[in-house]
Amino acid sequence: MKLLGTDASPYVRKVRLVLLEKNLPHEYLVDAPRDPGSHVAQVNPLGRIPALILDDDTCVYDSPVIAEYLDTLNDSPALIPRGDALARMRVKRWEALADGIMDSAVAVRNERIRPEEKQEPNNIVIHSNAVTRALTHASELLGGHEWCEGDTITLADLALASALVYLDLRQPERDWRIAHPNLAAWFARIAVRPSMQATLST
Repeated sequence: MKLLGTDASPYVRKVRLVLLEKNLPHEYLVDAPRDPGSHVAQVNPLGRIPALILDDDTCVYDSPVIAEYLDTLNDSPALIPRGDALARMRVKRWEALADGIMDSAVAVRNERIRPEEKQEPNNIVIHSNAVTRALTHASELLGGHEWCEGDTITLADLALASALVYLDLRQPERDWRIAHPNLAAWFARIAVRPSMQATLST
């Protein structure tokens, strides 16, 4: 398998974490869709990353679909619960919450890099407020638990960690650790995992 993406993309990081946690052989290729010579649009009609290319050249997109597909390839570990419909829903809901944080953070980033006279301040406010609400909700859901769902790592943890890394990268002024010390303690535990260290070092 080959994964096309960029180091800064939180969606790509989520998929990379799944691949690494499950120890799935793959090749990671940095390929920014906007760069001249990018191959992303040739394999993914949406022209977006991450794009996972299987050995038969089938392209899988986007990140929730890729993550769910990869999780079916082995059970070591099972990142999405298999036999409990409610637990599965909760993990996927965590992923949706984390992806929503990513979506709004990316929207803020895209607005801020536009020329100042073309920026829409209200758009920044709307998406910044969405991130704030989502972080508060994540903190309340997590409480004092070691993991987002159950008693071991799941896709929920990988998705949330990816969102928080992106906030550190693109919104360093947002001190979510002070606002949510339980998230900070949880993230500190996740950040030392080999999979996280591998994605943070590139």
